[in-house]
Amino acid sequence: MEISRDLVAGLTIALGGIAPAISIGWLVSSAMQALGRNPEAERGISTNLIVALAFTEAIAIYSLVVALSIKFVG
Repeated sequence: MEISRDLVAGLTIALGGIAPAISIGWLVSSAMQALGRNPEAERGISTNLIVALAFTEAIAIYSLVVALSIKFVG
């Protein structure tokens, strides 16, 4: 039985989007807790948070690229 490309592409983007979504929630939650404890450190926490969010979001974008190449190229 052959698995369709649509199913594989859908699973790829679904699984590739779950981990970044959980990670982004965890990162933002931790940053808000840190800001609540030490509001003076806002600049450093915000800078590190933005960099971490960008790298985390890149994982979801890579997953999208892989899913599109499975669907249309493979």
